[in-house]
Amino acid sequence: MSYQVLARKWRPQTFSEVIGQDHVIQTLSNAIESNRVAHAYLFVGPRGTGKTTLARIMAKALNCSDGPRKDFNPLDENCIEIAEGRSIDVIEIDGASNNGVDQVRDLRESAKYAPTNGKFKIYIIDEVHMLSTAAFNALLKTLEEPPAHVKFIFATTDVHKVLPTILSRCQRFDLRKISINDIVKNLKQGCIREKIKISDDALYAIARGADGGLRDAVSALDQLISFKGKNIDEDDVLSIFGLVSKQIIEHLTEAILKSDITKIIEIVNNLDNSGKDLQRVAVELIENFRNILIFCYSKEKNINIDASESQLLVFKKQASNIDGNRILQIIDCLIDTDSRMRYALSKKTFLETGLIKCSRVAETMTIIEIINELSELKKRDIKIKSDENVNFKNDGKVSKNSSTKDLYNRPSIEKIVKTFDSKITKKQN
Repeated sequence: MSYQVLARKWRPQTFSEVIGQDHVIQTLSNAIESNRVAHAYLFVGPRGTGKTTLARIMAKALNCSDGPRKDFNPLDENCIEIAEGRSIDVIEIDGASNNGVDQVRDLRESAKYAPTNGKFKIYIIDEVHMLSTAAFNALLKTLEEPPAHVKFIFATTDVHKVLPTILSRCQRFDLRKISINDIVKNLKQGCIREKIKISDDALYAIARGADGGLRDAVSALDQLISFKGKNIDEDDVLSIFGLVSKQIIEHLTEAILKSDITKIIEIVNNLDNSGKDLQRVAVELIENFRNILIFCYSKEKNINIDASESQLLVFKKQASNIDGNRILQIIDCLIDTDSRMRYALSKKTFLETGLIKCSRVAETMTIIEIINELSELKKRDIKIKSDENVNFKNDGKVSKNSSTKDLYNRPSIEKIVKTFDSKITKKQN
């Protein structure tokens, strides 16, 4: 028997095996259970999130021997035929290569005939946005009033190219990117079945590189097994895919927050010499500072942060030492750096200068912070002068320790005290 890649071997066969799309599964299951199955469905989402998989599972649920039923037996003969792509009643069409009016005309003619084995004749059109405008228009009438035995299931990664007249005739489901923790959990379960030893850090590195696509993560794992065998650690993942470890991203973040320019230049130079994707470094830094920003404003609650427990503790610690407004400025600077790097010949130079700007933002005091600090100093100044007057009246002496000059003995303050003194007085009044 020929080798089957893990992405096909691990493909979910029932609704319960699909991860990260609970809202879609619940709606489809309820529709089947209450006998309210629509004649056309449209699955929308990024690559590797389960559009075609859900379409096939829906076809199994409708055409299983004792269906329609949501808890069908995947070993049923009809379900096996659908899974293997040899069912006469489930026709899968590639929208990219069958995008003309002639193909749609053939579809309309074949839709008139009753199904052979199952209860429905189901048309699954993948990448439906690739159909031409004429093909879409030719499909309109059949899609709006199909025969009772016909069901359409469309899948697309670019819903904006689908005509509004098609969208209005379908029930649309938007599939979400799968979270890092869900991908890690799924990969870990698969590795246990395949007797593969892999560290948690390696799994998280694979999940981060997959960008929410489970198929991408499984394909990456398959490639790693071919490269390294059945013992895999994080360094193997980083070396083969050019990714950057979360520890380096944390160190780079810490250097920016501490305005350690020497450390920033050193880390970027090492990454460049190691052949890492510097564009991805900028993107991961944006995500990292976004997580810190969430902690700045949500305090103890980790709202919508997709990370491990150890990473959450790091974000919490970093957020406690900086103001949220400053993090926003750093994120703006990183976004600008990322956009400039896309068309740059020397990405290293743009990344270095961008991160140095970020470090200056982390160090520089804002006008609001200066005014607030000076206001506090002014209040303490007034209190000390009041105490001096009381002491002078009581014993005729002024304490040397209470001199107001000590309050302004700061490099960041003493140069601007006179400039802002009048504004502070007006603010207090």
